[in-house]
Amino acid sequence: MRRIGLAAAIAAMTLAAPRAAEAFCGFYINGAGGEMFNNATQVVLMREGTRTVLSMQNNYQGPPQDFAMVIPVPVVLKEGDVKTLPKDVFAKVDAMSSPRLVEYWEEDPCRVEPERKYRMAPPMMAGVDMAESAAEPRKDLGVKIEAKFAVGEYNVLILSARDSTGLDTWLRQEKYKIPPAAEPLLRPYVEGGSKFFVAKVDPKKVRFENGQAMLSPLRFHYDHDEFGLPIRLGMANSSGVQDLIVNILAPGQRYELANYKNVTIPTNLDVKDEVRTRFGEFYAALFDRTVQANPGAIVTEYAWDASSCDPCPGPTLDDNDFLLLGADVVAGGEGGHVLTRLHARYGKDGAPNDLVFRKAGPIVGGREVRDERQRLEERAKADDYNNFQGRYAIRHAWTGPITCDKPVRGRWGGPPAGLDIADGTGPKAATNIAFAPRGKVQLPNLVKQDVPEIGLKQGQPLPGGAAFTGKPQGCGCQSGGAGGAAGGALFAGVLALVLRRRRRLPG
Repeated sequence: MRRIGLAAAIAAMTLAAPRAAEAFCGFYINGAGGEMFNNATQVVLMREGTRTVLSMQNNYQGPPQDFAMVIPVPVVLKEGDVKTLPKDVFAKVDAMSSPRLVEYWEEDPCRVEPERKYRMAPPMMAGVDMAESAAEPRKDLGVKIEAKFAVGEYNVLILSARDSTGLDTWLRQEKYKIPPAAEPLLRPYVEGGSKFFVAKVDPKKVRFENGQAMLSPLRFHYDHDEFGLPIRLGMANSSGVQDLIVNILAPGQRYELANYKNVTIPTNLDVKDEVRTRFGEFYAALFDRTVQANPGAIVTEYAWDASSCDPCPGPTLDDNDFLLLGADVVAGGEGGHVLTRLHARYGKDGAPNDLVFRKAGPIVGGREVRDERQRLEERAKADDYNNFQGRYAIRHAWTGPITCDKPVRGRWGGPPAGLDIADGTGPKAATNIAFAPRGKVQLPNLVKQDVPEIGLKQGQPLPGGAAFTGKPQGCGCQSGGAGGAAGGALFAGVLALVLRRRRRLPG
């Protein structure tokens, strides 16, 4: 796994000489001046009614010193609202919603089969003592500790503040070395009445493996009319391109953005055999071109019942996974969830607004569904259930003998009997896309048809110049999905991460 250096994020807060900042989620601060890494952050949201459940996984690698996560929340959280989770569920979510590469073989054109109309059926619907507590805030700063408790290895404070300057000052006085640019980013949250969830880690309760803290994922829930996600705090140290991925689970409901343009990823593209070993690069180029053709848009990559998939690059989510991710505190959360995956990429100026989600109608696309003329369905279209995915296919035409007068071409299925498929020809998930090499593939040379919605013509140079080809920067939250090729899924900037400054030892 590639480790993402955050030296510039640290240098921006110290007197060290600046270096190029690479992918980064929020701000990590290390008073000792050592290098730190955040190489696996994933976030999953569950929503029903006014209740939101936010689950996150953070793997931290660096000096074994106390650090904290600071997250704006709309209400005061209580101890019963916060819990820790096992890690495996995040890999399952990532694999299920990631774009996938599939492989098909053409069936014998002379095989006789009964006439039938193919349509995919809609999915079935189912129904403490603190190890170390912060000092009480000074009244003149307008900061108040609304709650404090311990959950697993985390010591949690819930703060409120009258103004952002007071909050900024209080954090600094309590030995949190935060970036100089933090106060303007804190201001809209304070003015909007947000509280601040601060989860410090007790290093005595953390197990380290090869210098990496094996932190338990955190989950908390709250009730609020607006369904959104704060991302602006993560821009404090962003100097480059950031990727942001949000997975949302909701009973029978797809979501999109209310305050950004929404597009769907081009899907059901036949690709050349070369993509087998370069799927991450191919998909990164396709995604970048889609964003270039739709500036500022959020791209929907998946909307499907979370208990099923076709094809499946990994196991589907089960009842225990739903309970872990929030069904235990969400009314009607027992089954019938739609998993929506939203993906954004934005530049050094960052996303101008936090994300605000809204309910969206069901869509289908990216399936092996053909019309009466055997034309494969294209793009996304509205329907009465959700069956949309980013799907890309390598197809092997029939090369055997044709012994009939009226052969039927274009019937596709799995590998023929006797074919050795031990080389991994099953469905592959495009995980870790933000870390895929960019600028090394020519997208028009890898597809077998035009893609008019992004101005792509097979075999012809892309108009308007190439899409982004630099190294991913800004927020480096790599998620390691199952069954993956190179490439990636990351979530950027939902939280500001601050490291508690190491105390000086007596001289």
